[in-house]
Amino acid sequence: MAFFRVLIGLLALASVVCFVLYATSRDPRWRQRGWLIMKWTLIASLGFFAVLIAERLIFPPGVPAPPVTP
Repeated sequence: MAFFRVLIGLLALASVVCFVLYATSRDPRWRQRGWLIMKWTLIASLGFFAVLIAERLIFPPGVPAPPVTP
């Protein structure tokens, strides 16, 4: 869980860095990289939140999880 939060944060930071580099150098490659990283950041975050929502729907809070049998 913490791994994905850190990953999404680092991807967002990398996208901001690319946009800053584009703003300072006006090289269109940095803008393209920034949009590409931003796109995958949004896809990763939507997947992360979909898993959280599915987990809440399958195992609502306050209801004990079913026992695991070997």
